Amino acid sequence: MTDENFLSQQFEANRNHLRSVAYRMLGARSEVDDAVQEAWLRLSRSDTSEVANLRGWLTTVVARICLDMLRARKSRKEDPMGPHVPEPVDETREREAEMADSVGAALLVVLETLQPAERLTFVLHDMFAVPFEEIAPIVGRSVDASRQLASRARRRVQGAPVPEADLSRQRTIVDAFLRASREGNFEGLLAVLDPDVVFRADQAAVRLGSLPEIRGADAVAQTFKGRAQAARPALVDGEMGVAVIFGGRLRIALRVTFDGGRIAEIEAVADAERIAAFDVEVLER
Repeated sequence: MTDENFLSQQFEANRNHLRSVAYRMLGARSEVDDAVQEAWLRLSRSDTSEVANLRGWLTTVVARICLDMLRARKSRKEDPMGPHVPEPVDETREREAEMADSVGAALLVVLETLQPAERLTFVLHDMFAVPFEEIAPIVGRSVDASRQLASRARRRVQGAPVPEADLSRQRTIVDAFLRASREGNFEGLLAVLDPDVVFRADQAAVRLGSLPEIRGADAVAQTFKGRAQAARPALVDGEMGVAVIFGGRLRIALRVTFDGGRIAEIEAVADAERIAAFDVEVLER
């Protein structure tokens, strides 16, 4: 048996699983088929000789593909008739009918309200038991931040909004952080940063002069000291964060993770496509 035939058999053995993952991510039959086909193309082009768990590898691949498709769908914003509604599954196709029954149309509609990264973390972790350690690299977040994404998605699926009290406390922390940054108040910055805080920047932010990663409260405080003149508190995908605005345009979004009343992680996103996919609400000072 050739390697290609062996891979084909292994892929076919996992096809229904991959379609289930993609269906929960995308909710549209045509897109599901496209995602699964793209996963096969990537498998056929990859060296998987060192892959111990092919099912897990394929799950990660199809999840990445679906995440890209969701982000592209959101960035286009081309639905004049309203939000995207999941397509019902053709009941004459048994395996698709089983998928629809196992998910439920109501849940699919709720999943459509989630941000792409929220949906991915929720689907992979809560529906397919994928560990956060494997999910984190897919969404480009830390393990803790990925847990927060899943937790927020879980609350939304269950109909519980992010508690206003939490947002209020986080807004106070962000305001103190920005104030200390503008004033060059090093001690003030240390007061709101976790000792093990991590700052990460995407490639677009690096091109603007940022370091790709900075660790520790002293180093992060030194980086932000005397800055943040163009920064405003904002809700980024429903979570407290920071919007950096130049020339009337959002140039950088800072996603902030909190732990124990301090800032534990800051992610700087300057990539235009990623920013376009965010739901950013700049808050009044």
